[in-house]
Amino acid sequence: MKQKLLAWLVHLYTASGLVAAAGMAFFLVRGDADGFRWVISLMVLATFIDATDGTLARRWKVKEVLPGFDGRRLDDIVDFQTYTSLPLLFIWRAGVLPESWSWFLLLPLLASAYGFSQSNAKTEDHYFVGFPSYWNVVAIYLYWLQPPVWISLVAIGVLSLLTFVPSLYLYTSYKGPFSRLTNWLLLIWTVLLVLILAGVFDHPQPWIWLSVGFPVYYFTLSWWITLRRWMA
Repeated sequence: MKQKLLAWLVHLYTASGLVAAAGMAFFLVRGDADGFRWVISLMVLATFIDATDGTLARRWKVKEVLPGFDGRRLDDIVDFQTYTSLPLLFIWRAGVLPESWSWFLLLPLLASAYGFSQSNAKTEDHYFVGFPSYWNVVAIYLYWLQPPVWISLVAIGVLSLLTFVPSLYLYTSYKGPFSRLTNWLLLIWTVLLVLILAGVFDHPQPWIWLSVGFPVYYFTLSWWITLRRWMA
């Protein structure tokens, strides 16, 4: 009974990402600058939940204790909301793209649906295959940095297409290559985002640019690994 209770608590922890998603939807409807700050905060919270629930599930052997309940399916339901549909809605609601280009957001939406539906979305040696739908990260930085429209369109288009390319991306929830270094950098990055959102810095823009370093590191290292595999 104790093991079953712990297993259900882990599933409840995963499902709490849907509570974060509901909060994101509420503040997106509100649609003001303070609401958008809360949206980003809840994106970060949902990402933290997703980054830690798998470790808890393996620790308490949830799959063995509750074989009739599919935690991976629950995780995918939550992730599609918090990584794809709501971040893309945020890009539209925050006016990152002109109204005439809003239709372009259908491209990452459909690409992400393809990515989530792949049975081989993860390799046995712990990599994601294809761009892993980190549209929450894309949405945050497009909103914060406000690049020219053409740069936003190119970024969204290229990342959508990379969903279909069999490239490898770090999956650090497991003890895969570079996982320890990446997880430490991920922790620092998360703390920095929290400090920015909490308004600790009088001039946050330099810190926002500093925080870009982690996504650049992640993407560059992933593609270095990909190119080595392709050449081999």
